Amino acid sequence: MGARVGTSVEDAARRLRAGELVAIPTETVYGLAANALDVEACLRIFAAKRRPSFDPLIVHVRGFAAVGDVAREVPPAAAELARAFWPGPLTLVLPRAAAVPDVVTSGLDTVAVRHPAHALTQRLLDALEFPLAAPSANPFGAISPTTPAHVVEGLGDAVAHVLDGGPCPVGVESTIVGWQDGRAVLHRPGGVPLEALEQVVGPLVPAAAGPAPVAPGGLASHYAPRTPLELGALDDLLARHAGRCLGVLAFRQPRAAHACRVLSPTGDLSEAARTLFAALRELDAAGADLLLAEPVPDEGLGRAINDRLRRAAAR
Repeated sequence: MGARVGTSVEDAARRLRAGELVAIPTETVYGLAANALDVEACLRIFAAKRRPSFDPLIVHVRGFAAVGDVAREVPPAAAELARAFWPGPLTLVLPRAAAVPDVVTSGLDTVAVRHPAHALTQRLLDALEFPLAAPSANPFGAISPTTPAHVVEGLGDAVAHVLDGGPCPVGVESTIVGWQDGRAVLHRPGGVPLEALEQVVGPLVPAAAGPAPVAPGGLASHYAPRTPLELGALDDLLARHAGRCLGVLAFRQPRAAHACRVLSPTGDLSEAARTLFAALRELDAAGADLLLAEPVPDEGLGRAINDRLRRAAAR
């Protein structure tokens, strides 16, 4: 029968209180939400997405005042970042409060928290008595959803309800920042550019690689289409794979291919981020043997775009 799609916050809240899964709109991508304090409801997220239990979830709260419900302390630099960028596409990795179940944090002593900027989901959080755990509303490792149709296509009956907030205006997931030995650490580039963060708290260091994620979205292979994807200089890739049925994801200039999508003809990185996942989905459905993509300028939102492309190309 498929998920029900609608705009009723009251209906979404009722389903979440009953332990059901609801896809919610955010400014970044659609999230697959459940009561973050309900173990059984959160286990349904992992089952619906076929997500490994070692990959922690992001907890969405109604505002900074609610962080104390899920985190036992907030470092001063984290409070500064929250004041500067919340509500918005920034996730903070904080010491976990006892109320947060192990399943949400994958047993870690930290919890990833953010306050989303989408008005409809803000209304939903204000109506609820609990925060929401919500990874992206798609099968694990697949291209992230930025419209209700993407959610239904990927999850079908696994999600009870999709709260329709229209297309996501940012289009890439949140930036994730944590703290190690008192220093701010960048776990994942995202919707808040690194340059903006560093204006508030100074230089961030990259997170050290490890055998398992210490923050959501940390796996090497992620956000991937079904069709294999190669990332590099397009002219070189096109020459190497001449004669094959190719799909091409270009930054500014179209290329002759079986299918081609251009992220931003004007070179606008915000537009490129907003169109990235939809363009990947369209190319994945175009019947090509291989997808080719080029990096964008590695600055501002370009860091997040290149991060997603690298992970999509990893096999």
